[in-house]
Amino acid sequence: MKKVYVSLNEAEWRLLLYALNNLRSSLIAEGRYTDVVDEVMLKIINAPIRMVKAAG
Repeated sequence: MKKVYVSLNEAEWRLLLYALNNLRSSLIAEGRYTDVVDEVMLKIINAPIRMVKAAG
């Protein structure tokens, strides 16, 4: 599997978790499995924080 790195600021990070949580909730309401969404959410929550210098 190819690794993908994404740079997010705090607002984008929160929005991503919010969207994934909404997806997870709708899957639960439909009675479907949430394993993949849970796995992605944990990866995002546990991802290391790296400080990057802004260009300019």
